[in-house]
Amino acid sequence: MPSESTVSSATKVILGCSKCGATLPDEAQFCLKCGKPVSMPLKEPVKIEEPVVELGPPLVKKRRIVLWVLLGLFLGAILWAATSDNPFAQGVQELVGWKHDQTILVTPFSVSARNFRYYKFDLPEGSTNVSIVGQFTASTAEKKAGSAKPNTSEPEDNDVEVYVLSEPAFAVWQNGYATSSVYESGRVSQGTMQSDLPAGAGVYYLIFSNKFSPKTTKSVNATVLLRYKSWLPESVRRMKERFWNWVGL
Repeated sequence: MPSESTVSSATKVILGCSKCGATLPDEAQFCLKCGKPVSMPLKEPVKIEEPVVELGPPLVKKRRIVLWVLLGLFLGAILWAATSDNPFAQGVQELVGWKHDQTILVTPFSVSARNFRYYKFDLPEGSTNVSIVGQFTASTAEKKAGSAKPNTSEPEDNDVEVYVLSEPAFAVWQNGYATSSVYESGRVSQGTMQSDLPAGAGVYYLIFSNKFSPKTTKSVNATVLLRYKSWLPESVRRMKERFWNWVGL
């Protein structure tokens, strides 16, 4: 078994002089023979490690909150543009095709005594903010033709009655019974229509009545539009109608 001194000597580092080759102790700073300084081994450079910044949960959460806020603002802007009556929003609705004007009536016509005339129109599927708008004027057919009135003592009869009725209400009114109406002008010679209709698909009737007049035919000049908003483009709606007509439904 080796002694303690043997183990100790085995672990020592024996240096040699680079000039004269003399053996030097491991802790010698100068050569004992020639006096040359002993070159010490260079120390390894100290590595400075930069701290690694990791995106922890708080920073990721903040970014998600910012994204949700931006998304909410974007959706709010779309909702405002779709529902607001602001002129800029109305322009956006017309630009993207959300706002539509459908002509119901634009041609002059006449209504004979004790009679009425109607125009049937449909509300497009998926329509919202629906209203019927327009203007009308009525006069006696004799006055429009330039003929003299047969009896100047009688009051001039230029009035008509204008109604907008749903399909069930029109069936009741046509049989002579009173019913609820979307619009009713009363007996007038001219008027401006501005009335809201329920959203969604439906069938309605625009009626010009001369039933109360015993013998005077009325000439009517009217321009009436159906105004509504729809998220479904008109071209898509027409293609859908053509498809259902093609399959026979």
